[in-house]
Amino acid sequence: MYIIQIASECAPVAKVGGLGDVVFGLSRELEIRGNAVEIILPKYDCLRYDKIFGLQVAYQDLWVPWYGGAIHCTVFFGFVDGRKCFFIDAHGEHNFFNRRTFYGQHDDDQRFAFFCRAALEFMLKSNKHPDVIHCHDWQTGLVPVLLYEIYQQLGMRHPRVCYTLHNLQHQGVTREHILRAAGLNRHAYFYHQDRLQDNFNSSALNLMKGGIVYANFVTTVSPRYLDEILYSAQNYGLGHTLHVHRGKLGGILNGLDYDVWNPETDRHIPRRYGLEHLDDKFVNKAALRSRFWLRDALRPVVCYVGRLDQQKGLPLVAHAIHYCLNQGCQFVLLGTAADGRIAHQFQELKRHYNDHPDCHIELGFNEELSHLIYAGAEMIIVPSLFEPCGLTQMIGLKYGTVPIVRATGGLADTIFDADYAPKPYHERNGYTFNDFNNAGIESALHRAIGLWYSYPRYFRELMENGMRCDYSWNHPGQHYLNVYEYIRDK
Repeated sequence: MYIIQIASECAPVAKVGGLGDVVFGLSRELEIRGNAVEIILPKYDCLRYDKIFGLQVAYQDLWVPWYGGAIHCTVFFGFVDGRKCFFIDAHGEHNFFNRRTFYGQHDDDQRFAFFCRAALEFMLKSNKHPDVIHCHDWQTGLVPVLLYEIYQQLGMRHPRVCYTLHNLQHQGVTREHILRAAGLNRHAYFYHQDRLQDNFNSSALNLMKGGIVYANFVTTVSPRYLDEILYSAQNYGLGHTLHVHRGKLGGILNGLDYDVWNPETDRHIPRRYGLEHLDDKFVNKAALRSRFWLRDALRPVVCYVGRLDQQKGLPLVAHAIHYCLNQGCQFVLLGTAADGRIAHQFQELKRHYNDHPDCHIELGFNEELSHLIYAGAEMIIVPSLFEPCGLTQMIGLKYGTVPIVRATGGLADTIFDADYAPKPYHERNGYTFNDFNNAGIESALHRAIGLWYSYPRYFRELMENGMRCDYSWNHPGQHYLNVYEYIRDK
């Protein structure tokens, strides 16, 4: 099967969150299974160009229709860890992708609407007719709209579209200028409740809604998240649209790239280890303490690794730091905040604990350093307000770092409580809590810390249970192929 992924991220060249990991990991799994896969991305100026091999011009003069005129583009091709990637470089005064950042610009709606139009124009002009176009989140929500309203009439009748929702908090709500810009000029037609009109603001357009309405199949990144967006406020206003299109929705849990996240082969940690050599994990614990000037003592190391964003449950993260230190633990945090107020809050927290022998707060993000933290810590907290899938807890499992998570979204699909899960003990792999409050996370931390101190043999068994879990791309890869086959035959 011939599959083209259209996305705003792909690790490791353009990565902000889990989306980049998913695009790369799924593409590789599909290739391993014998499919032809290509990825189309914006050519941001902040790409990791050192991760692109053989970058060269693939299409010299691509003129993309825009506001009744056209914008000149060049399309580049290069390999990213073996994946075939095309990068769209937009010239001219708009300067869409030369902003030294991926997101957060005042005209993000125009930047990514243009990217959608440019990706399809490139496919048309270069005679690409994949079986499936797989696009992701609001940034590519216009792809199925443009395909079925414009490009099918130009000859692109073969492709079917799978659309994956990674996070419904961001939907690409915009105004009618996007229709004029992208060439979707029938305003009354698109400003309709059954198409792109936002469910709450009749004068606004919703690009994610457009993707849901026009795609042949829509997936979420975990089964639990699908239930949550159908039956709770986590749909952020898209509930009616989701229910109308319930027949083409499915939840597929993301996979984890074990070529990148595997303590047996990890080149970023001082001592590699696995189930047969679990004691070597503690060499990494010593290295982590040395790196952050933590004292050498009989204490567990608890960590948090990830974005400092409200979605991630930051009040509970801050509370967990105080609680863990009071309960005889050490705590390490690695994260960065885009929001200035959140950044200031954690800078104050860092100053407060700056000289504490059992705490280190590292503000910023360093992929290589995160590997050492996963390998050196014994517990990792993921107290998210909501979590469509989450990769942090899966990485923790692989590294024998016991996850302590709030039972929401993909966290509930992957972590099974050591004391209360309705599963055999060998399938229990962490600690969960339900209530989003201090008492909730304390209840889980209390049990985890208590087991570490009082029953170290059982804590080690919990670590081993997690390391045996298989959250590779093997199973989700097959699930996506089943979806592709289903929509291809329709």
